[in-house]
Amino acid sequence: MADFDAKSIVDRSRAAFNAGKCKSLATRLEHLKNLYRMIDEHEKDFCDAMKRDLNKPYTECMGYEITLAKNEIIGYLENLSQWVKPERVKKPLFMLGQDAYIRREPLGVVLIIGAWNYPFQLTIHPLIGAIAAGNTVIIKPSELAEETAKILADLLPKYLDSDCVQVVNGAVKETTALLEQKFDHILYTGNSVVGKIVMAAAAKHLTPVTLELGGKSPVFVDKNCDISTAARRITWGKFVNSGQTCIAPDYILCEEEVKDQLVQAIKDTLKEFYGEDPQKSNDYGRIINERHFKRLEDLLQGVNVAAGGKTVIDDKYIEPTIVTDVKGDEAVMQHEIFGPILPIMIVKDADDAIRYINSRNPPLMLHVFTKSKSMMKKIQDEVHSAMFIGNDSLLVGGVDTLPFGGVGTSGMGAYHGKHTFETFSHRRACVVAKLGMEAANQIRYPPYSEKKYSWAQWLMAKKPKREGILGFWPFTLLAMIFAAFFAKKVMRRGRGDSGDRPSIRSSL
Repeated sequence: MADFDAKSIVDRSRAAFNAGKCKSLATRLEHLKNLYRMIDEHEKDFCDAMKRDLNKPYTECMGYEITLAKNEIIGYLENLSQWVKPERVKKPLFMLGQDAYIRREPLGVVLIIGAWNYPFQLTIHPLIGAIAAGNTVIIKPSELAEETAKILADLLPKYLDSDCVQVVNGAVKETTALLEQKFDHILYTGNSVVGKIVMAAAAKHLTPVTLELGGKSPVFVDKNCDISTAARRITWGKFVNSGQTCIAPDYILCEEEVKDQLVQAIKDTLKEFYGEDPQKSNDYGRIINERHFKRLEDLLQGVNVAAGGKTVIDDKYIEPTIVTDVKGDEAVMQHEIFGPILPIMIVKDADDAIRYINSRNPPLMLHVFTKSKSMMKKIQDEVHSAMFIGNDSLLVGGVDTLPFGGVGTSGMGAYHGKHTFETFSHRRACVVAKLGMEAANQIRYPPYSEKKYSWAQWLMAKKPKREGILGFWPFTLLAMIFAAFFAKKVMRRGRGDSGDRPSIRSSL
């Protein structure tokens, strides 16, 4: 893009936001409907593009990219009118009669930098929430998934107002130029190296960021486990999209006594899923480019390959591979693999696995396979991770009511479903007071006095909650007052009745 002018692009978005062009609820809903229509009318075009980029099977394209995005939009269309309403909050006693609430306001101009492994979902998902929150948006699809980036740039302007949503294609030069501009929020999905660059650029403008990064997501397979089921679910989660999934199992920790059975079960599952030769399978993807291919190929040098290991650079094909007898200091255990290589490392027991995981950066996803509820809870309690899944893989990404995001080096912030709307909204605190009852406000104005202070403390100061029956003293006091009042009325009525009857003394 020789004539690329980042400032003009951002200025256009800023002008549209300042004019309120994308802020009304009606405009937001219209954009969401149009986005849904774009996806619905061009499903095949998007899947064909991802096939060219990643050899992504049609089922994976529809299941993990297209359908998830359409579901997300439907959720917004059903709920957005409620989410934008002011949220009333509890008020202290001195605010009696006043109004206090939270308004979700758009942040302004948002930059979304997409990723190449799920080039549609990881760009469109945050876009949905950003426009639903009333922002103007600039999206920068990953240049590595070139075909998907092209179709996004071609179709989005045909369905959405180009002042509200702009698409920038390009590589490092264009991304760097964009990051020099001031945004009101940046969401980046990718690796931690670029994540640091994005965060440093945002810091110059005090721009908040959401970073969806990654890391080595471990799997602990307990000996008290259905090994066959565990193998199937691990194999599915690991090798879908040829292992290029941020929340995929990165490596397995298990005890020696279950290793051979687990390895054989994974081998059997690979054969069931992809046949004798996965390279010929229509259901197995490819590595995104030669650079990542060579990075993965290097990880296979000097390791013990228990299954797979075949590489074909011309096809960017790496066979689903199991690596055993792995040590913690080997290259394959140092960084996120992000490919179809599955190391298995032996631990003494669950405590040994916990110590190993906690000695490293917090993982994006922690997997545990066990029949024991106590073991599940133990690891969930004792291991720090961004997300957790028991006895399965990947499913967290499909639950739009859960926040999807990292912790520590695996990222910051979260999105999906309403959480995306919250990410791209400012929670504006609002108080609206009445102009009447000014006499009641005299206690807060100078000149101060002991009497004013006493009243102010009574109205403002919170009291610690009392334990037991003392905690209910206000209700007890009210009950006593009511009982006394009722008893008094009864007594008065009784005296009135006796006064109507003639006494013996008077009859005499």
